[in-house]
Amino acid sequence: MESIHHKHAASPIHWKDQSRGALWDSFSMLSPRRQLRNPVMFVVYVGSWLLLALFFHDLIVHNSEAPFTAVIDLWLWLTLIFANFAEALAERQGEAQANSLRQSRQEVTAKKLPKPVREASYKEVPGASLRSGDFVLIEAGDLVPTDGEAVAGVAAVDESAITGESAPVIRESGGDRSAVTGGTRVISDWLIIRVTQEAGHTFLDKMIAMVEGAARRKTPNEIALSILLVVLTLVFLVVTVTLFPFSWYSVHYAGHSGSVISLTVLVALLVCLIPTTIGALLPAIGIAGIVRLLQSNVVATSGRAIEAAGDVDVLLLDKTGTITYGNRSAAAFYPVLAVTQEILAQAARRASLADETPEGKSIVTLADKHYPQSREALPPEAQLIPFTAETRMSGVDWNGQQLRKGSPDAMKAWVQSLGAPGLTSWTA
Repeated sequence: MESIHHKHAASPIHWKDQSRGALWDSFSMLSPRRQLRNPVMFVVYVGSWLLLALFFHDLIVHNSEAPFTAVIDLWLWLTLIFANFAEALAERQGEAQANSLRQSRQEVTAKKLPKPVREASYKEVPGASLRSGDFVLIEAGDLVPTDGEAVAGVAAVDESAITGESAPVIRESGGDRSAVTGGTRVISDWLIIRVTQEAGHTFLDKMIAMVEGAARRKTPNEIALSILLVVLTLVFLVVTVTLFPFSWYSVHYAGHSGSVISLTVLVALLVCLIPTTIGALLPAIGIAGIVRLLQSNVVATSGRAIEAAGDVDVLLLDKTGTITYGNRSAAAFYPVLAVTQEILAQAARRASLADETPEGKSIVTLADKHYPQSREALPPEAQLIPFTAETRMSGVDWNGQQLRKGSPDAMKAWVQSLGAPGLTSWTA
């Protein structure tokens, strides 16, 4: 199962539209090919046509049983229409969820930049024309045109329409808070994003496709129940069919008074015996299971997921930032050998000044908090080395010194590349 957090209240108008559409669908579903999917209801379908033909025959020959046949046939058609209506209404509700998601996907105009610099002049283009790798400026009040990654700036983003998060979230370049989702809105400051997904392949598009393409495959329990219903239908069909020759024999050869049981009574008896209720509602129940999970903002992609959801008493959804923290942050400095904590904090702070990731910023914050003397400003001639995903290091070159901070393997490779003499041990 996949979780989504997007919900629109179902208004009475929506229910009225769904019911009207489902009623029309219930008549269009009376085709033989559609009814053949459900063997139990297909027997009722054949019986309905049979009684309809018998009713017109009775009218032609002026048979007194014509009204009785018409009433029984009417009830059979109503049974079929009700079964189709239940299934069609469940399908309509599932389509309504996809439509509500599709309505949140608005056509926006994007401010396309030639390079990731805010001072550069932008060109307004349709959001659907953006391609992977394009740079887009998003200012306060603008909608994010498509999925992307922040490469410059920091902003508060309202993601309630997509994730259900009521409080604005901070999106900034570097770290795991740089991803932005199409359809969200920047409510303060600005961002420059690099497009990562083109139109039709965004997170919202994939979510809509998941809702629309939730395959209703039968679970093993449903398959077993369907087989049982078919077997019971066949048994009762044989029982009903054998009643006619027994009745005919009793009247014509056994000397009993009365008339042969009519075909109308036999069809009505068969419909009463076979499990029409379960057979009619079984498809609707399966679809309703998907719809009920959708109303709880959960997309069930298979029938097994629905059965698993039925066994769940408490569902704990841990969103990053609620129970767990998404970013690693520095908590303490642990020096080795003869290095003091003050010297380590000062060196780590200088090496992290050009690190825009949350981890790098946390090192600077920790050093400023516990070692205020390390806050001295670097001279203009100091060369800052920014952190990149390729080097996995940051640092500063100043006064003949090279300070670096980064991942252990990247640091080891950098030190060895310098050809430092006497490097016989390594401490990470």
